[in-house]
Amino acid sequence: MKDYQYLQQKYLINTYPNRGLNLVFGKGVFLYDDKGNKYLDLMSNYGVNIFGYNQPVISKSIITQWKKLPTLHCSFVNDVRALAAEKLVERYGGGLDQVYFSNSGTEAIEAALKFAVLATGKKKFIAFRKGYHGKTLGALSATDGEKYREHFEPLLWNFKHINYNDIPSLEKVIDNDISALIIEPIQGEGGIIVPDTGYLKKTREICSEHGILLIIDEIQTGVGRTGLFLASQSEEISYDIVCLGKGLAGGIPIGATLVSKEISLKIPKAVHSSTFGGNPLACAGILATLELLDEKVLNHIKNLGDYFIDQLKLIKSDLVKQIHGRGLMIGIEVNDQRNEILKKLQQNKILAIPAGENVIRFLPPYIINKKQINFVVEKLKDILVS
Repeated sequence: MKDYQYLQQKYLINTYPNRGLNLVFGKGVFLYDDKGNKYLDLMSNYGVNIFGYNQPVISKSIITQWKKLPTLHCSFVNDVRALAAEKLVERYGGGLDQVYFSNSGTEAIEAALKFAVLATGKKKFIAFRKGYHGKTLGALSATDGEKYREHFEPLLWNFKHINYNDIPSLEKVIDNDISALIIEPIQGEGGIIVPDTGYLKKTREICSEHGILLIIDEIQTGVGRTGLFLASQSEEISYDIVCLGKGLAGGIPIGATLVSKEISLKIPKAVHSSTFGGNPLACAGILATLELLDEKVLNHIKNLGDYFIDQLKLIKSDLVKQIHGRGLMIGIEVNDQRNEILKKLQQNKILAIPAGENVIRFLPPYIINKKQINFVVEKLKDILVS
């Protein structure tokens, strides 16, 4: 039998940590390794597999489309693509009028930045400390963090990074040359940082007052993750540009940049395109995902997320500093030993991921249940209290 650990380490460029597992199959909320061991998935591939693995509606939609026509350039009309765009725009509301499809979240950000420049004629932006928007060069200009940026600076357009959840910091940097402000409704990679109620709405008001476009990065927080279709919908704001990715297409690579009509009218033909963007296979995944993500599921996410957070708060350990999150986007901030705790969870057949400098991040599939949550909480008690 071949040693796949060895082969992957030998032939793939070493840009990822090695978790030491050879995962070969997924079913529901579980992943299985090559030895048949079953792992409870609390990461959903960094938020991608929001309905778990081998979900029947998604699988049927994607397999059917694969047999019909998996890829087609956007210079041709396709029924599935047209329907996916229609359903997505209808689901969002808030003034969003058209969508540009790409292949990943970072590509959705790249499109958003270019569209903002086209709409305003300006190339200066505001972003946030601890914010994460991707690693391609334009998106990396928006992303904060020396570990991502240091080898590639100077980067592209002028980005000013300010404190998150801090209105005075925003007001200090406002000037007439700013094209757009880019923000996550909850900072994900930065540590599951939830802002104060009303912060996003106030940010929207300031941007509108000064003619600054607001780009909302819902790549991790959107498509139901917090119990709303968009996390930003909790603030009842209007939209200029919204970016999506991760779980939108049921596991198929996807990026989507939604824009207002005013912005779409300023985007000329051929200025930005993608060979695979809007491929019918991914669009079939979008249609299946939107079909599954109804109000019942959104309420389940909210209620189960509240339950999960409440149970985690009952754990009494000197290692735990704070529990924060919303819906099924949850962070355990610890004082120390973050990576060791992640390793112990994996040894107990639970897969979680890091965030920030000291946060254990849970992004479970939406189909997780209370029994599985209770199992996680009990194992965490054993790990954190021992």
